[in-house]
Amino acid sequence: MLEPAHHADVVIVGAGAAGLAAAHRLTSAGVPTLVLEAAPCVGGRMSTDKVDGFRLDRIGQLLTTSYPELRRTPGLDSLVLRPFAPGLLVHSDGRHHRVAEPLPGRSARGALTAARALASAPRTASRGGPPARGTVPRGTAPRGASSRGITSRGTASRGTAPLGGPLDQARLGAALARLAATPVERLLSRPELPAAQALSARGLPSRTIDGFLRPLLSALLCDPGLTTSSRCADLALHAFARGRLCVPEGGAEVLPETLAAALPPGTVRTGVRVTAVSTTSVTTAEHGEVACRAVLLATDARAAAELLPGLRVPPFHELTVVHHTAPEPPLEGPALLLDADRAGPVAHTAVISQVDPSRAPADRVLISSTVLGPPPDERTVRAHLAALYGTPTDRWELLAVHHTREAVPAMPPPHDPRRPVRLLAGLYVCGDHRDTSTVQGALHSGRRAAHAVLADFGLAPAHAQGAPLPAAA
Repeated sequence: MLEPAHHADVVIVGAGAAGLAAAHRLTSAGVPTLVLEAAPCVGGRMSTDKVDGFRLDRIGQLLTTSYPELRRTPGLDSLVLRPFAPGLLVHSDGRHHRVAEPLPGRSARGALTAARALASAPRTASRGGPPARGTVPRGTAPRGASSRGITSRGTASRGTAPLGGPLDQARLGAALARLAATPVERLLSRPELPAAQALSARGLPSRTIDGFLRPLLSALLCDPGLTTSSRCADLALHAFARGRLCVPEGGAEVLPETLAAALPPGTVRTGVRVTAVSTTSVTTAEHGEVACRAVLLATDARAAAELLPGLRVPPFHELTVVHHTAPEPPLEGPALLLDADRAGPVAHTAVISQVDPSRAPADRVLISSTVLGPPPDERTVRAHLAALYGTPTDRWELLAVHHTREAVPAMPPPHDPRRPVRLLAGLYVCGDHRDTSTVQGALHSGRRAAHAVLADFGLAPAHAQGAPLPAAA
């Protein structure tokens, strides 16, 4: 409970990733900070439901191990990341194609040479023989950097890979390698177009875009139309090319809970609804006015605009996450399966209990699937999953359907990924709607806002970078 005359130097409204990251920066600099959250728990959209021992994310946002803010944000040093198998599994033309990740640090020329060599190499000597260099045997997931490359192979039978022919694969490898080696500031200074136009203008054929980059960016940005700003799409591909796709161990809520637990006791107060804000106070429904020197709005865009009319509310991508359990895993290994054919409502799916066993009871299977839109008919989802996994789904049990109408802020051009966080002295705003609509964007926006507050207070921010996060094997 808040004291009637409670005071803090900074009051942060909202205990999502952005607000909690800002609170860490401020408290580390010695600024008394209070975080008020209307919900009964922290996390905002990064929430996880518990059903019969399963841990079910409401919005299945993917992370990558290369997100800089995961290393820079104080309090996240104990977060464990569970990576997917290296590369991606793409369903195209009725087959699974394993698409491996680029090697971080490889030059564009080196990637071009390597991809051409791999693409022109013989595939297999016989059906039962060892796999060719750069390919992945059926039903296995490569482990370690030695198996990485820009190659693909149909796991059911031979056929045209979703990346296109050998030259197309080489071009894609070179493009990803160039992105991985390009500094972020240079990516943000590039001419801005819708992502689909920018990718086509770089010489990538439509089959490569539709067969790989579109389903990949759909998973990363929830944008199957590739209407996102090319700068934001480049940032997402830059992170993919430099790291591994992953999820937090224990569910999405573990990230904000870890941040909240590392703050000084009493910093975060849940169940407190803020009804009005000014530069020197916030008004709450339950405890009246709380005095302060500065207010930082760290809610979603719509809630922030309700408190400060006139703030921009972006369009959003709608999202539905469907969770099933099955008698046995429909796929071996911790793979992320993308649908390149767009033949049904499911954009991507995974046997998430093989990625993170803590999300399901022992000896139980959890399959989590993402639909980029409103909830479809459950029979349609089952039929599409049966086609994607190549196995009957009639014995699968539906655990939950989580629909979020305003799940992810859209970022069509022109989009400023560094929107101002300082509205005026004493009033600030942060969130993924002020940067990029990813966890990285939310954390980065919180850091920018905290630094703006500290600058106005005449304080220097603490520059603790944090240790690299442990990645689960």
